[in-house]
Amino acid sequence: MSFIATANPPIQEEDAQVTNDPWFPSVAPEKVREVCLLDGTVTSARLANAIEGALDAVNGELHLYKTEQLAAGIAALSNAGDGRQAGRYLRAIHAHVQADLAEAYRQIDTTPHNDSKEARVRERIEAKIDEHRATMRRAISDILGIARTTVELI
Repeated sequence: MSFIATANPPIQEEDAQVTNDPWFPSVAPEKVREVCLLDGTVTSARLANAIEGALDAVNGELHLYKTEQLAAGIAALSNAGDGRQAGRYLRAIHAHVQADLAEAYRQIDTTPHNDSKEARVRERIEAKIDEHRATMRRAISDILGIARTTVELI
């Protein structure tokens, strides 16, 4: 008898569909999996939960923007701004999903304890989470048309 470990586990079940506010672009879980490079390690339920969390967070931050756009007669985000708003929105959603999943999976420990590699792996995961959150912030700033701010401590 032998054991074969799969590097990228296949997806075992169909992804649950997630409903978004119709003013914003729809978010297809299959597309999120493809863009975020998610394999079968992320279950359908966990992915749906991460997408719903991202929709709540990003839509919440864009609530006033949506209200202003509706008042100006713009019926959908894809019709707002320079025509690239929908892409920016999806970038924010994807980054939020990736950050949430990275946070959820960072608790899985595959390194021996008291090994210096463990600290390095955790630091890289933390850096990736911060990177995803920064990508989300930049995408939202781009949608809102506000300047990105860099602050340096002296």
